[in-house]
Amino acid sequence: MRNSVKYRIAMWASAGFLVAGCWGLYFASADKANPIEPLVYTLAGLTQPVVAVTVSYSNSPVGLLWCLVANAATYALVGLIVETVRKQLNHAN
Repeated sequence: MRNSVKYRIAMWASAGFLVAGCWGLYFASADKANPIEPLVYTLAGLTQPVVAVTVSYSNSPVGLLWCLVANAATYALVGLIVETVRKQLNHAN
């Protein structure tokens, strides 16, 4: 039981890493002449909350590696919360 929870949390972290990597590839290959559409910017901010807050309140550039690590940690924390709530709900039933 304990290993399956660790596995699921690792999957959450992997999903966060993958999401940040895909956004990194998108923004690296996006046309710099065209402005970023509000929908794309909003979606990127929702899927990378820590990075969006850091970029909004900091004037220094954020590297891709930091974005990958921060997003993976954020998703792992969300996964930990979800798995804890899920365990409590299953235990109550």
